[in-house]
Amino acid sequence: MGDLALSENEEKKIVFGLDIGTRNVVGTVGYLDQTEDFHVVDQYSCPHTSRAMLDGQIHDITAVGKTIMQVKEELESRTGYTLHDVCIAAAGRVLKTITTTVSIEFDEETVVTSEHIHTLDLVGVDEAQAILNKNNDTKFRFYSVGYSTIRYYANDDPMSNLVGHKVTKISEDIIVTFLPEDVVDGLYMAVGLAGMSVENMTLEPIAAINIAIPKSFRMLNIALVDVGAGTSDISITKEGTITAYGMIPKAGDELTDVLVQNYLVDFETAEQIKLECGVKDELEFQDILRLPHKVTSKEVLALLQPTIDAMTSEIAGQIRTLNGGETVSAVFVVGGGGRVPGFTDALARELDVPEERVALRGEEVLGNIIFENEVLVKDSLIVTPIGICLSAFEQKNNFIFVHFNGERLKLYDNDHLTVVDAVVQSGFPNEDLFPKSGRELRFNINGKQRLIRGGPGDASVITINGSPASLGDPLEANCDIKITPSTAGEPAHHMISELEEYSKDNLCFTVNGTTVFCPRFAEVNGELVSGYYEIKNDDVVTLRDFYTVQQLIEFMDVEIDMDQEILVNNKDAYLDTEIFENFTVNWTQLTFRSVESESTGGGIDLENEDIDDRLKAIRPGKPKDPLEEDPLFGFAGTGESIPKGSEAQEEQSFEIECNGAPLYLSGKKDYIFVDIFDRIAFDTSEGHGRTIITRLNGHNAHYTELLKPGDVVEIRWEGES
Repeated sequence: MGDLALSENEEKKIVFGLDIGTRNVVGTVGYLDQTEDFHVVDQYSCPHTSRAMLDGQIHDITAVGKTIMQVKEELESRTGYTLHDVCIAAAGRVLKTITTTVSIEFDEETVVTSEHIHTLDLVGVDEAQAILNKNNDTKFRFYSVGYSTIRYYANDDPMSNLVGHKVTKISEDIIVTFLPEDVVDGLYMAVGLAGMSVENMTLEPIAAINIAIPKSFRMLNIALVDVGAGTSDISITKEGTITAYGMIPKAGDELTDVLVQNYLVDFETAEQIKLECGVKDELEFQDILRLPHKVTSKEVLALLQPTIDAMTSEIAGQIRTLNGGETVSAVFVVGGGGRVPGFTDALARELDVPEERVALRGEEVLGNIIFENEVLVKDSLIVTPIGICLSAFEQKNNFIFVHFNGERLKLYDNDHLTVVDAVVQSGFPNEDLFPKSGRELRFNINGKQRLIRGGPGDASVITINGSPASLGDPLEANCDIKITPSTAGEPAHHMISELEEYSKDNLCFTVNGTTVFCPRFAEVNGELVSGYYEIKNDDVVTLRDFYTVQQLIEFMDVEIDMDQEILVNNKDAYLDTEIFENFTVNWTQLTFRSVESESTGGGIDLENEDIDDRLKAIRPGKPKDPLEEDPLFGFAGTGESIPKGSEAQEEQSFEIECNGAPLYLSGKKDYIFVDIFDRIAFDTSEGHGRTIITRLNGHNAHYTELLKPGDVVEIRWEGES
């Protein structure tokens, strides 16, 4: 902003804009009045004294700085203002744009919040950066200088605003713009050499389009072509937004070079010939040998036509590429190169659109621009310079410095700078922003895949200047951003005993007329395991739906007379015969084994782990070797009921409580839970699909648990109280 020399202008905000082009530097001084009309106080154009810039990129910073200084001093002299802040634009030719589509899926239906939108934008910018890095064939490092969402999707359906919708998936088409670091630094250094600071920075295509294509026109599919000296910048609008940027490295200088070569004149003379052709019928000039020439405009245009055709063909091809392979509805042309007669007609032919739909934009789009210097001409040459000035009023764009986790970052501030932008520029990993679930457990059970999710982690902690913040919070220059990375939750753990099928779905057999409920055997990767087995990734778990006769004997902890017949469903059976749900088994039982602790001399109470260990030891289909030692009961198959390390016990008699009433037990050495069914009136055939609830002293009882005096027993059908 300039300091005002006159007191009556003290309330005006004077802006100074510089269009730093390949051939010239154009300076514009103006202000915005209360009616939103922009007043151009003065404008001055100064050519570079050498080829200090090529194709819009500064090659000689010192030379460009001197040209900027000349423009500054001339305008200060003519306007009386002191100019120390300036608005500039980066050329579209150095701009990189990436358009991509990204999605976020949720585990369950989720109501979309603004944080989800910030996250989606962050994923889009990050994806665009990765695409750019992969395809970057230059030495430059690129800054992300902004992004625009083209379209949102809720569960793949287009949506203008996602917030508040309940979805399982959100997506967006996003266009992200990048500038090379060297180009930005070169512009800032050249301005600094002229003794000024950058107040605002925009992009040339944006500056031009803000003047040439009003927002009300952007619902239409229109192309803007800014034909400069070194390159032609292209922008595409559609459905209310700018959808793409591009360029070709050909523009007005291509035409001038044709005249230089054919007429043997210097570059300045060739420029004059190009500007006057079509304006004058005959043109007079001298070549470098000082020989005079007189040619008609028709001759000059005929000489230029092949180059015009080649240039417009390339521009049309780029427009179609940026527009998804299709032509556009109309084209607006600005810049000096597009003023050559025949240029717009040739471009219309290449795009296959009517000639009247390819038009120069000049005075007709400058209706709210007031020129206080009447010498200035309202034409297509001044669209971009004025757009650069107006950008200072519409949005604040500049580079600022912030601190991010102790490091200093330079960020492009478009007046909408948030924590997301700092995260992107710093390269902070996306996965460290959001809670990470612990490692999942995936396994197969009974032929079906099952997933057990890990525990939830903690989200990252974001602070700005020590205060809690979020990804969407705005940033200011020199603020201090700290992000503590998110954490992962506990990995998933699951044991066989925690499987619902294992704990609830028992097998029911009828043994010698008594109903016996047995837990299923668990088999992992083909081997029997106990309920305390911890399931591992990719395990194949099978809960078997049968016992063998021998396994049932082992589980019930009984001894049978092997000299007598064993019947399964009234058919002869053997120790490896398989017994399925509701099968009947008949055998001659000798006695239940009695168990005595080696250390205390008392009875052993078989808890879950004892039964599970016993189940794990059972080998299906193989008769037990009479000489094989049982880990709990000594040697099997001897016909004796003497436990390992103990002597035979005397018969016992004691009282327990069963279903709220006293029950007296007598006549046996030991009693296990299943013995109660012989002493109470409980018809096990009346279940009608219900499960028997068996509890001992408040816990779920196993049929082989030993009973002791004073035990409290509950036996009932499921659903009964």
